[in-house]
Amino acid sequence: MTPDPPADPGSGDLPGGRRSVQVFGGQQGALVLEGGESLASVTVAYETWGALSPGRDNAVLVLHALTGDSHAAGPAGAGHPTAGWWGGVIGPGAAVDTDRYHVVCPNVLGGCRGTTGPASPAPDGAPYGSRFPRITIRDQVAVEAALADRLGIDRWAGVIGGSMGGMRVLEWCIGHPDRVDRAAVLAVGAAATAEQIALCSLQARAIRGDPAFAGGDYYGRKDLPVEGLALARGIGQVGYRTTPELEARFGRAAQGSEDPLTGGRFAVESYLEHQGEALVRRFDANSYLVLSQAMNLHDVGRGRGGVSRALGGVRADVTVAGIDSDRLYPLELQHRVARDLPGGRPVTVIGSPSGHDGFLVETAQVGAVLAAALAG
Repeated sequence: MTPDPPADPGSGDLPGGRRSVQVFGGQQGALVLEGGESLASVTVAYETWGALSPGRDNAVLVLHALTGDSHAAGPAGAGHPTAGWWGGVIGPGAAVDTDRYHVVCPNVLGGCRGTTGPASPAPDGAPYGSRFPRITIRDQVAVEAALADRLGIDRWAGVIGGSMGGMRVLEWCIGHPDRVDRAAVLAVGAAATAEQIALCSLQARAIRGDPAFAGGDYYGRKDLPVEGLALARGIGQVGYRTTPELEARFGRAAQGSEDPLTGGRFAVESYLEHQGEALVRRFDANSYLVLSQAMNLHDVGRGRGGVSRALGGVRADVTVAGIDSDRLYPLELQHRVARDLPGGRPVTVIGSPSGHDGFLVETAQVGAVLAAALAG
């Protein structure tokens, strides 16, 4: 579990073809957060595909979910422990056609893949750790808007994303109505529900309960909170998938030759352990906590007169899509969003046995949704 080293101030290169740029600090001033605290300096890591048109009117912003990063498309390799999380829908001739669009995908504020987060150095030079301030989805979008300014992109042809990425799409449409032409919001609601908050809180307790967590100041130590983060991922994975899928894939089968009656594991237990082990090799426990809290605070109506009023002021052409088997962000949440948006467009339903993860798994259906959303 080794976060990327923080990028140097100004523009620069990171491993795997990513770029970095400082968007707050120095002449740009500090980032004042929604909760009242501030970050003296913020650097963003991002990746691009396709050429920006002379009129700068073909840029598409792609926003990742909780454990994603800027590597939305492309193979695993140097700087990229996994292949692009939306590789099936971004590329030359793909639904998000990089022969036509200039695609930008930033790593989110609070992340651990090159953008300022808990592992980054605080003004005193030591990692923020437990001192990293509480951030919100709106704070993340403020950073993305500053990145757009640095890239010379005044208006996005499209802003697209699912889950936590979809939260930021909504905030872009509401907070920056003159900067978004079209948008696609997948597998998310307008505000976090009690169940979503409850599941995130259990995951946070798993991480904080790891003896190696050290109150969040574990950087540089031999023991890291890998057990707590792996457990958190396992809790989350149950919510991301579905009962029928888990039953069909695993049922009550044992893992290999192990016998659960004599202390062995069920196959589904091995699956959850594998998911946790895979995450701890590429993600930071503090970032998981910071981003989960931002998701819990998600509420587009906060300070805006409520959800309906906030969504009613959206000017972009918005496509809303959901997964028919999603129990974490059920379709009713997307229907509520669609009802409050101007235009009364119906929700596009994506069929999948994979639950919430369907927005990542069902690339053909998702690609069709995104292509239609960008075409208008």
